[in-house]
Amino acid sequence: MSDFHLFQIGKSISLVIILILLRYILKEIVVRFARKSELVEHRTGLIIKHIDFAVIFLIVLGFILIWGVETKDLGWALSSVFAVIGIGFFAQWSILSNITSGVIMFFTFPYKIGDYIKIHDKEYEYEGTIDDIKAFQVILKTTKGEIITYPNSMMLQKGVTVIKPEELDEYLEQQEAEGENKHLEVQPED
Repeated sequence: MSDFHLFQIGKSISLVIILILLRYILKEIVVRFARKSELVEHRTGLIIKHIDFAVIFLIVLGFILIWGVETKDLGWALSSVFAVIGIGFFAQWSILSNITSGVIMFFTFPYKIGDYIKIHDKEYEYEGTIDDIKAFQVILKTTKGEIITYPNSMMLQKGVTVIKPEELDEYLEQQEAEGENKHLEVQPED
């Protein structure tokens, strides 16, 4: 084995070790942040999956660069790959925006699992208790037991009211009273 190959192997091993250490450090930061913020472990796992994907991507890219792919050839290859990915994401842009929104909601935690929220949508106001926050959508459970899935990207685009736990009973009673009043309105005589 030549010195060139030994040098390349050394760089490859160094790259893997550095990126695994980076993954470990980022994972610890996310876990500490989640504990400090009292976030659910399931949501933490989603963010760690995103970190794992990024580390694997960087390892593959590093191997390509270390093992002598010409820079101009790498440029052509990457531009082709990104063109295909770009077309795919353009066709399904909501996938990327929902994942990004999920990450933003993880770190800013405007609402968390167990919160009762009201989403101010133009067509219909959705409300319920947040049952789960997934990579693509938020799962709401209404007071009637219905399950609503609402896209993460829409959660950041619409106004959302969080009803505090101590005000929830009063709010639900008020909503129930308003619903009864709508049924009692006087109907026009024929």
